[in-house]
Amino acid sequence: MALTLADVSRIAHLARLQLSSADEALMLEQLNGFFGIVEQMRAVDTRGVEPLYTPLSAVHAAGLRLREDVVTEGDRREANQKSAPAVEDGLFLVPKVIE
Repeated sequence: MALTLADVSRIAHLARLQLSSADEALMLEQLNGFFGIVEQMRAVDTRGVEPLYTPLSAVHAAGLRLREDVVTEGDRREANQKSAPAVEDGLFLVPKVIE
């Protein structure tokens, strides 16, 4: 997938970038280089290759370090709402800003 200068100009417009013609040409070269690398990666046959969740898995067996999903802090709603100017039914009250 090769981009054109028109594509780069449109992308720059959408990103609200103002590029000179020299910058557009450089960006075109860089983006097409990136897409070339992506196409090379797509060409690699990865069937039968197990995905790595960390690059260290290629060197040695690394297990996932997971923690138990348990509550570590108690309910501190009242303490957190003490400094609020207005609270009702456990909710912060704020002025209406949109009508």
